[in-house]
Parts: sequence; structure tokens; C-alpha cells
Amino acid sequence: MGQELAGKIALVTGASRGIGEAIARRFAAEGATVIITARTMEPGTGRFGGTAAATETHIPIAGSLKEVAARIDADGGKAIPIVCDMSDPASRAKAVEQALAAAGRIDILVNNAATGGYGQSWDQISSAQYDRQWETNLKGPFDLMQRLAPAMIARGRGWIVNIGSKTAELPTRPFNPFEKGSGVMLYGTTKAALNRLTAGVAAELDGTGVCVNEFGPFSIVWTPGTAMAGVEKYRSLPGWVEEPVEGMAETALALATCDPNAVNGLTVYSTTYLQEIGRQIRTLDGKDILRNWKPAID
Repeated sequence: MGQELAGKIALVTGASRGIGEAIARRFAAEGATVIITARTMEPGTGRFGGTAAATETHIPIAGSLKEVAARIDADGGKAIPIVCDMSDPASRAKAVEQALAAAGRIDILVNNAATGGYGQSWDQISSAQYDRQWETNLKGPFDLMQRLAPAMIARGRGWIVNIGSKTAELPTRPFNPFEKGSGVMLYGTTKAALNRLTAGVAAELDGTGVCVNEFGPFSIVWTPGTAMAGVEKYRSLPGWVEEPVEGMAETALALATCDPNAVNGLTVYSTTYLQEIGRQIRTLDGKDILRNWKPAID
């Protein structure tokens, strides 16, 4: 294990599986105490919420905070699991209170938790579904930044990393089948707003020693959640590519160890950014360079 984050305390949202889990494990391998949050604490109780239908039918999904914490502990790291529903302001407030009580401070905030509405066309989105995506994907990160950044500023040091998405880019003609039929429109819209929020907050914090940067996958990361989102049929499209979850974790680590006064306000793509700065992707335990990667689920 390395020591890039020795002595640091990081909070990673949406860390019961997938990208959030990978970031938490990578941070812990570098010496950070990692506070992991998600809705699911106990193994076997996870419910998928990535499609409109799933929010009504409570489809089971693997992964829990206790399991991720156990993996981190087994690898010699330290994790503090805390339940948090990012769509609920009261849950967010309570989670921050518990995190600060447990760890005393937060040096690094990773806003990873998000929800989508795949499988539903724009004219079928209910007001409640619309509000839930904006609350989770935009207001949630904004809320946590407001709660945690002031103390970072007071200490003169802090890192905020928001997780974006390539779906924030404007679709171009001829529109591909994924844009036309997956139901990605609203999710992409919230991520486009997150781009602007990230840059705007970064500008206001510039020179304080606290940076706000955002990155997303340059393509798609095939995680348990992605596999259940109904986009399997698009994997055979021309030009469709996937990237390793380790690439997301390594990029998060790069942006959580940068000079906050020099690297601020970025909106980049994961492995593309790593190539630009000459950083190799390592395994989640940090012990080796990643080789022959496979999707998290297939």
C-alpha cells in the first residue's frame, strides 16, 4: 500500500458498490481513513434505483457498506460506513453530522452518488422522478459542498471531486440509438448542470487552498448498476467502448492529491486525463499496474 493519502480523511458517497466502492478502496490503500456512505448498510438489502421502473418495484442489487468496509479492513485500510440517502436532505445532514463526529474533519469529498431514469422517454417522466434526479445528482453534491467546504477553507486545504458523465455532452446528429432510446436525457441534463456547478464553485474558491474538480468516464464503466440499467443492448454499437473501474479510482486519487491552488475547476474524462498527466492505472490495492482488466460484472 502507498501513502499518498496518509493522514487524510475522505468521504465518498454512493460507495456500496461500483465506482464509489472502487474509489474508496483505492483511497484506503493510499492511507486515507474513508467514510463511505450509501443507502444500503446490510448485505442482501440493496435495491436498484437506476431506472424509473426499479424505483417502484424494489429490484435487489448486490453490494452494501458493510461488505465494502470489510474488504477495506481486510486489505489493511480503515473505513467508516454511514447510511445516507442523497435524495433526502435530512439524511444528508445526519450523515455529515455522523461523519464529523466519527472522524473530526473531512479533507476530501467525493460526490459520486447519483441516480438515473433509464428506460423511460422524456414525456413519461413524472414530477416526482424529475425532482428526485435533480435532488440526488445536483442538489445533493451542492449541499455537501456547502456543509464541508467552509472548514476546508478555514484549514487552508481541501479537495472536492465531483463525478460527471459523458452524457452531459450535447447529442449530435445523426442521433445514435443510445440517445434515442435509452432514456438518458434527464440524467445527462443533471450532469451538464453539475459541470457548471463545479466550475462555478471552483472559481469562487480559487486561491483558498480548496479545489473543486470533476471527472467522468470517457465511455462507460460496466458496474453492477450499469448492468441492470437496461443498456446491455447498446454494447454492440459501433464505437462502443468500456473502461475499467480502476481508471475511475485512479483519476479520483489524482484529483485528491493535486495542488489545490494549481489544479482547480477541471471537467475532464478519467483515463484521458491520466494519459495527459502521465499517470498509470493501478489496481485498487495499489500494489500493481492494472493489466488485462475486465468489467466489474459481465
